[in-house]
Amino acid sequence: MTNQLSALHATMRACRLCYDAGHDIVPGAVFSCGTDPKLLLIGQAPGATEVEAKRPFNAGSGRRLFQWLGEAGWDETAFRARHYMTSVTKCYPGKTSSGRGDRVPDKHEQAFCRPYLEQEIRLVNPRVIVPVGGLAIKLFFPAKYKLNQIIGTAHYFEPEIVAEHSGVVYDITLARPVDGVIEGFGRYIVPLPHPSGASLWPNKPQNQALINRAVQMLAALRTRLNL
Repeated sequence: MTNQLSALHATMRACRLCYDAGHDIVPGAVFSCGTDPKLLLIGQAPGATEVEAKRPFNAGSGRRLFQWLGEAGWDETAFRARHYMTSVTKCYPGKTSSGRGDRVPDKHEQAFCRPYLEQEIRLVNPRVIVPVGGLAIKLFFPAKYKLNQIIGTAHYFEPEIVAEHSGVVYDITLARPVDGVIEGFGRYIVPLPHPSGASLWPNKPQNQALINRAVQMLAALRTRLNL
């Protein structure tokens, strides 16, 4: 796996598909791979500071994310050293036309990057996937679902389902919702909202309760699966 991942990482870093197609991006894939990645975290896309530091969730959104993960029992340094962090698209998409906030990668950029994400999932073969933010969550959940229907839930893919799809399963209807940790060797999906300070969703008390529920689920999985 190590050699295959190393080759994939070199390919991602050298990729210029979006740039050559005229998309306003800053080339240079941003991701991180730890020493024993049993958890794979998927964000939307790198931000301006992430592309400079070459480190996912490097700035303000990272502080809030690691506050949540800290409540689940992970030290940030240890988490980064062990687990895998990536995004739906790998390069910084640049600012919006108004200059306020980062641009959301369009469907063409997402399509260019999808094979890379699928290879990451297949090669890492994580026990837990944490999609962070709407774009990552929509990899697994229908677009009609609202965040308050998704955050605070966990879904479990049986091992045979994961194997049947060569390790890459996006169809959440093939999973079953769970309240606790299942004794098995399948895969869990535990979504989190986008931790950006620009998002007001996490600040509402009813939504904080959903985030706390997701954090509790992650804490249980961390303990039971030795994450």
